[in-house]
Amino acid sequence: MLSNLSSNAILSKARALYGKCLTKNNYKDLLSCQTVNEVAAYLKSRTVYEKFLSGINESQVHRGQLEAKLKQRLFEDYALLCRYEISVGEHFSQYLILRSEIEQILHSILLINAGSPEEYIFSLPMYLVKHSNINLTALSHVKNFDELLKILEHTRYYKVLEQFKPISDEPINYTGIENALYTYLYGTVFKAIREYTRGGTSKQLQEIFNTYIDLINFARIVRLKLFYNSSADFIRSCLLPFGNMSKRTLSELIDSNSADEMNSIFKKTIIGKRYLTEHYAYPDEISNHAKYRVCKHFIHFSTHPSVVMFSYTFIMETELRDIITIIEGKRYGLPSEEIKKLLIIYNLSEGSD
Repeated sequence: MLSNLSSNAILSKARALYGKCLTKNNYKDLLSCQTVNEVAAYLKSRTVYEKFLSGINESQVHRGQLEAKLKQRLFEDYALLCRYEISVGEHFSQYLILRSEIEQILHSILLINAGSPEEYIFSLPMYLVKHSNINLTALSHVKNFDELLKILEHTRYYKVLEQFKPISDEPINYTGIENALYTYLYGTVFKAIREYTRGGTSKQLQEIFNTYIDLINFARIVRLKLFYNSSADFIRSCLLPFGNMSKRTLSELIDSNSADEMNSIFKKTIIGKRYLTEHYAYPDEISNHAKYRVCKHFIHFSTHPSVVMFSYTFIMETELRDIITIIEGKRYGLPSEEIKKLLIIYNLSEGSD
């Protein structure tokens, strides 16, 4: 167990890092930028991201390189907090590496499917290269699924992906691979929670992850049922096998025929009552909004170091998601008002516009 002095140091460090997150005024300024280059220049000169963007030329930076540089802050902060959180930090320290590796594998598969794997090199996250067990440089040169499997042959991901090897000229089953990889990730997290945490720490960590996963599964059912008219068996194959929703509730959602019916069923659950109270343009927004709200509460009020550590990490993931949304919006020339509707932290933060 950690001493009170050590616990207080961890809590103070995580909350100090949280205090450096972007403010609502920062988001207003970013929305006022006209181009991706202006966004990069603002982040470089006016925010804590200055350290990570100091070596770039904002007038020439590639979007993928900019995103990789921004993610470096999250990676370094997470590593720092894991060193502070000596009681369980070593057991959770692989989370961000696992998640980042999975993102790289999926990104590589998307480029293979699109017939442009050479674009991977532009977004290669150099900060991850020295920490990953994957040869990311080699990953940036793969041209087909066989080459991908060869590179991953001696990693934890090989058995997960081997079962999805396409037959003949079949397309790569991206959806199946994505679900299998994230099932592996969250299975690893829940195993660590069961084995290395107790009491309030375990309860709060499970609340964070189960809330997020329940809402991911709800969003997937809505999207696949209403937008793609997918079969019940296919929908079930796309759900993460975690969360607190009962099999009966999942079946009722899958068998329903309209958005109103789905909402009515889901609102009978504890998670649905709490989070299905706002209007969302896209069902996938719900899980990210909920995760931010849960983690913002815990970073202020939890007394458990690993909970505060994860809360900060997820808040930072949300901040990066919002920044990347702004970058993408500017890249495609969307009006600032339209971009603003897609932001999470800006719309859930206190204060008026």
